[in-house]
Amino acid sequence: MDKFLLQQQVLDRLAEDLLQVEQALREAHETATHEENIAENKYDTLGLEAAYLATGQARRAEAIRQAMAHWRQFRPRPYDASQGIQLGALVCLVDAGGQQQHLFLGPDGGSMRLLSGTQLVQVISSEAPLGRAMLGKYEGDGVLIGVGSIRQQFEVLQVD
Repeated sequence: MDKFLLQQQVLDRLAEDLLQVEQALREAHETATHEENIAENKYDTLGLEAAYLATGQARRAEAIRQAMAHWRQFRPRPYDASQGIQLGALVCLVDAGGQQQHLFLGPDGGSMRLLSGTQLVQVISSEAPLGRAMLGKYEGDGVLIGVGSIRQQFEVLQVD
């Protein structure tokens, strides 16, 4: 798997998401400011609700822009076996049932699933519980995460 190709796919997907959010922001702003939506009484809240929605969309657009900036600055490095798993690693984990999953550890804001050839790759942040648990691990190490009362254990099969 090519890390730089995965990085470009993340940036492409974030750009698509930003276009959608900006379109939703424009529509919410137009609804909030349209003359037909001026409140005539205290129960007429369509304009106010649209303004709240526009504010939320603006925050989401800014979060996507920040994620894009982080991903543009990100330079995945080759795996260094002396340091273990670090940001930029491609990791293959296997669970107790023998189910494998491929992960690409990247900066914040890129949590998504991508295809690399025919292989499904989950992009996760080092801030995600599984991302934090993998940092510093080596091939053959166990990775344990807990979500509420549920505990999951994985083995690191391969790191690139």
